[in-house]
Amino acid sequence: MFQKKRVLIAIGGGIAAYKICEVVSTLFKIGVEIKVILTNSAQKFITPLSLATLSRHPAYTDENFWQSTHFRPLHIDLGEWADLIVIAPLTANTLAKLAYGMADNLLTNTVLASTCPILLAPAMNTDMWEQQAVQRNWQQVLTDGRYHGMCTGLGLLACDRVGAGRMAEPPEIITYVQSLLHTAGKRDLVGKKVLISAGGTREYLDPVRFIGNPSTGKMGLALAQAALHRGASVTLVHSPASWDVPLGVQAISVVSADQMRASMVEYLPNADMIIMSAAVADVKPREYSQQKLPKKLLPQALPLEPVPDIVAELARLKQPHQQLIGFAAQTGDIVTPALEKLHSKNLDAIIANPIDEPDSGFGSDNNRAIFLDKQGQRIEISPCSKLQMAHHIFDVLAKK
Repeated sequence: MFQKKRVLIAIGGGIAAYKICEVVSTLFKIGVEIKVILTNSAQKFITPLSLATLSRHPAYTDENFWQSTHFRPLHIDLGEWADLIVIAPLTANTLAKLAYGMADNLLTNTVLASTCPILLAPAMNTDMWEQQAVQRNWQQVLTDGRYHGMCTGLGLLACDRVGAGRMAEPPEIITYVQSLLHTAGKRDLVGKKVLISAGGTREYLDPVRFIGNPSTGKMGLALAQAALHRGASVTLVHSPASWDVPLGVQAISVVSADQMRASMVEYLPNADMIIMSAAVADVKPREYSQQKLPKKLLPQALPLEPVPDIVAELARLKQPHQQLIGFAAQTGDIVTPALEKLHSKNLDAIIANPIDEPDSGFGSDNNRAIFLDKQGQRIEISPCSKLQMAHHIFDVLAKK
């Protein structure tokens, strides 16, 4: 997917600059062509040689500003070359220049000579980030549709302050880059509220033992990331997971089907799109022990009872303007049971995906699926990453 895609990474002066090595290296490994600009301040933290080695291209600095390539100014060449520009870390100084359209170095001149989407990953001291002037500049820049802003994280900063201002971590930047290369920067979900469920629920017999399934919630995570990157306001109701919720996503952590049902019903009224990608248990133990049961007291036949049918309840409660999309993880014939679920649950669409094929289904980073809707549309999604699949799903839903 990313072969022949071209990303220009511009690095500002801040300790977070060292993290960009991982971004450059990872993007190169997945086939993206990378070029790098360093400001004069950035070179105090990381060297052009390091970035040139990782990107397999010269790393440009202000000393190269008047360098011509094929008898054309460097900033013009770089601006026209890029499919996407990433500025990370974005400093308060560079942010102010972007807000006022200044062009006094190679980075800012290249920005003004480009027309591609620009991803911003700010990083600074908490007091600096929270200054009224900085927040004003941040909001002003984001009114320009070319700019996509990443939230800053909370934590221990290099100045020993604990608070906002941490640059997004490399995996989040890389994921956002992949999204923007897929969408070319379009924000077709701006103003939309998307409610997503993710992961497998756990139905406990006692504090230690539970009925569950192998779902890791990676598909729900990918849907949340894709929706966020396309401009949506995202709420993610998820079961216990090993991954971090993306910055900017409202996360609701649950364990059981009852808890997931309560959260989904609570947030349903404000949602424009509801995607039920969680693998909810079908049954739970009829009785729960507050204490761990000794092995000798475990019942030889475990009495079970059904859990709430969450997606059916959501279908009954949803309004005509809302879209409800389900998932059907199946073995063998995946289409027939998915179509049955589509109509019996009164869904708008369903994603049927196999869990018995290599590199797909539970726990995998990749997936394959068939999109089915109540109008009879059938679209096959070839094997791809779960993030790519999430974008393919939103590509189809955006046309409905």
